[in-house]
Amino acid sequence: MLGASILGAGTVLSGLGACASGAALKTKGNIMLDRIPDAPKGLIDAATFPLIDAIHGRRSRRFARGASIPDGPLAYTSQHPPQPLSKLEQMLLLTTVAGNTGWSNLIPYNRNYLPHIPNYAGAAGGRTFPSCAGFQITEFFYTDDDGVYFLPTRDMPAIEAKAANGETDLKAYLDAHEARIVKLADGRLNTPARPEHMEMHNEWCVNVPGSTLIIPVADLAQHVVQSLCYFVQNGVCIYDDVNNQPIPGLEKFKHLVDVENPYPLSYVEQVSATEVTVELSCSCYAGALVLQAMGLGGWMFDGLNPFSILGASGDPDVPGLGFRFDMIDGEPLPHVTGLDGILEGHTPPHFKEMRAAVQSVVKRKFGGGGPFNPATKGPYKETDAVRKSGAPMDDEFVDCVTTMAQYIQDTFGRFPAKVPAMLTLMYLQAHKLDTGFYDEHFEPGAYLKTHAANTENWG
Repeated sequence: MLGASILGAGTVLSGLGACASGAALKTKGNIMLDRIPDAPKGLIDAATFPLIDAIHGRRSRRFARGASIPDGPLAYTSQHPPQPLSKLEQMLLLTTVAGNTGWSNLIPYNRNYLPHIPNYAGAAGGRTFPSCAGFQITEFFYTDDDGVYFLPTRDMPAIEAKAANGETDLKAYLDAHEARIVKLADGRLNTPARPEHMEMHNEWCVNVPGSTLIIPVADLAQHVVQSLCYFVQNGVCIYDDVNNQPIPGLEKFKHLVDVENPYPLSYVEQVSATEVTVELSCSCYAGALVLQAMGLGGWMFDGLNPFSILGASGDPDVPGLGFRFDMIDGEPLPHVTGLDGILEGHTPPHFKEMRAAVQSVVKRKFGGGGPFNPATKGPYKETDAVRKSGAPMDDEFVDCVTTMAQYIQDTFGRFPAKVPAMLTLMYLQAHKLDTGFYDEHFEPGAYLKTHAANTENWG
């Protein structure tokens, strides 16, 4: 019972046996595979692939068609040319990693918030991976032989792809995601096989012809802002433990926050970076599981220089994704802040001052399409009543959060103080597996039946 996370459609497929056709599957499950014209057998196999088999069968299978290990005990040169994923394979993979799966259920109760409900969530839609408190601050880029692309799903509303009986029209689901894709550049993203850009155990296998490389990028600056909002809502503030001093101006908010027992700034930022890393990794892990169901090679990894990927390597021949960055006095690493017009971090210069960044977070929560806007649709029988019960964030609340955020910007010349504003760490690559390498060097069982049948089942 792989479930819709495997298909990126968010609906559980339960009790499915082997099906001979998409039509037969439709009568037993909740995914309408028969809406896909000439649905390949690989799609049906993926829909019925056992979750436990995906977990136990997951391996980093790095040897793609067209690859070569020139020497050493595992030397082998592929007898096949590079082969890209089919369009359907790529969309299934992308929607598994980054797909919208319906409305988030929010966090329904905290007795300290009564008569309100917690206002943690940053988005009304749910996705295929969890996010700390529902902050949802990650977006997705990817590259293949044809170009570099952006697939925004962070604030995507629930997709209207369900029939009256609750079944999900997979074609409508995939089409809705495909319509959001923005092409940023022609040709594959340049990731030179040199130590300053990648770990050298990856030089022969990463971002190779035919592969699809998925790059999650998180607005960690926004996550820190949302964390400060969370703290203030729960009576907590911070102090500057780097310089061992309190944050001026917080005294006037002592009726909101406990100024006598503040949290250290470095702890808040470290926890935020850790939470975001989990979000990035979980999205890639969902994709790693679906690789098994689809019979694709690939793996999740962090062996690429994030500055080279984002565009802050300092090498003009390696522009990466083109994010802007600053070099701050006394700081050894670039401060990457965002990609203008595409994914802008909640930090200057994309926001003139931190008050505007805080207000942007509040607007995202309570404005049009937000999780606490009564006009936003949702899963509840009385959705408007639930949504408008989110604990409010008034002007004084914004003032308190801004006092801390602006202090960080003014004191350190950047926001956040010591962790990246934009974070990319974990990547997922998918490619057509060359099973000949595994037949040559491994005992039987090095790959799954889906890998053996991928070419036959997907074309």
